[in-house]
Amino acid sequence: MHITSLPSPYGIGTFGEQAERFIDWLIQAGQEYWQVLPIGPTGYGDSPYQSFSTFAGNPLLIDLDELVRDGLLTQTICSEADYGADPTFVDYDKVARSKMALLKLAFSKFSEDEGYLAFTRKEAFWLDDYALFMALKEENNNFSWVDWADGVRLRSPEALREASEKHAKGIGFWKFVQYIFYKQWDRLKNYANNNGIKIIGDIPIYVAPDSSDIWANTGLFEMDSEMRPKRVAGVPPDYFSATGQLWGNPLYDWEAMKADGYAWWLKRIEKALTLYDVVRIDHFRAFDTFWAIPAGEPTAVNGKWEQGPGMDLWNTVKEKLGDAPIIAEDLGDIFDSVKELLKESGFPGMRVLQFGFNPESSDNDHLPHNYPENSVCYTGTHDNSTALGWYKSADSASRAMCRRYLRPQLFEKINRTMIRELYKSRTGLAVVPMQDIIGLDDRARMNIPSTLGGNWKWRAEKKHFSEKNAAFLRELAETYYRCGKKDNR
Repeated sequence: MHITSLPSPYGIGTFGEQAERFIDWLIQAGQEYWQVLPIGPTGYGDSPYQSFSTFAGNPLLIDLDELVRDGLLTQTICSEADYGADPTFVDYDKVARSKMALLKLAFSKFSEDEGYLAFTRKEAFWLDDYALFMALKEENNNFSWVDWADGVRLRSPEALREASEKHAKGIGFWKFVQYIFYKQWDRLKNYANNNGIKIIGDIPIYVAPDSSDIWANTGLFEMDSEMRPKRVAGVPPDYFSATGQLWGNPLYDWEAMKADGYAWWLKRIEKALTLYDVVRIDHFRAFDTFWAIPAGEPTAVNGKWEQGPGMDLWNTVKEKLGDAPIIAEDLGDIFDSVKELLKESGFPGMRVLQFGFNPESSDNDHLPHNYPENSVCYTGTHDNSTALGWYKSADSASRAMCRRYLRPQLFEKINRTMIRELYKSRTGLAVVPMQDIIGLDDRARMNIPSTLGGNWKWRAEKKHFSEKNAAFLRELAETYYRCGKKDNR
């Protein structure tokens, strides 16, 4: 469950009291992990997988009540802002408009302290570029950096110096926001860890085209002389789309990255390991081979497979950072070479129960009797239907296979049957979306791949974190000896 899906009076889940109450509920439910989506600042389409920075945090996740306690805001002004009327969905436009105005008000009352100065020194390797990038976006009406004036777009030293002087106040604001974000995240993560809950975070394999990462490191990406992508990322036609998925992210120049010892990737993973206890790497298969689509193509159909860095990158990571606790998202079109890379890396892959049931009733890797212990299993991910939504929309042959395989108990809803099957399996870690624990249909679906608008909005209500739901999970965890089970990683 992503942080945005938590209840709160401010239109979106935050690092505030309800996040701590959710951790308390996880303990009551006998759980040991909380998996979240990427926590970077969301851009195009509100997607956490299209962020303005790999290293920055999402300002919308900041807890306003803590700023009230710090004397930077008042409860009245926070309560009077418009965050949207529906507590079950995030109205991103209203939340962003109100919250950013409040953060600017808080900044006007903030005085730099030693914690802030220490933070800006420690994080300067990404923070300086990001803060200037965001200040320039504001000046340019939030247009993408590829449409800025040549001086700042091409990073002329003189233009950057002038821009830094001109936007000193704006740069200060964006650094303040990151300082508050990281201070609050550290508090929440410590609360989780001190109560026996580990947090699984998520790294999108690619970075957004409109991001400070690419603007500040264009030599590490496939860009032309005008700093526009030569080729972009996506996947070929698959389960989710007949024309493939055209993500549009610029591709990495892996030769350039190898030449400097994968320094950017090392910083990225090292940072993630300070934010999370376990890191899920999205679209892991692209480290073996990746789908490259010529820029300007209307769909992902006319791409081709190219060779990724393979174990050369991961051997470097292991040499520099040790045995990092990583989960490899190995879903999609998986070649034998991808399976070999996963095996050699030693990382656990993923299994999704919904994918196990098919009209042909054929045996496959996503059926629990085939799960290896070194894997992480899910009823579904943020890109899937909910369990109930899947069952309602599946064809009759797939539903029949599901019932025959799972053998639901009398009057038991299929979502609970599916959860029970995960807990029974041999896999080292079982992760269940909150929507499936509650028993919601596709109105609570988090994301439909290859679509824009209406995604990432679902929010839980306080009533969903009930003693009954907690007791259901705890009974399963105790029955199948998952409480206190030693992590296989």
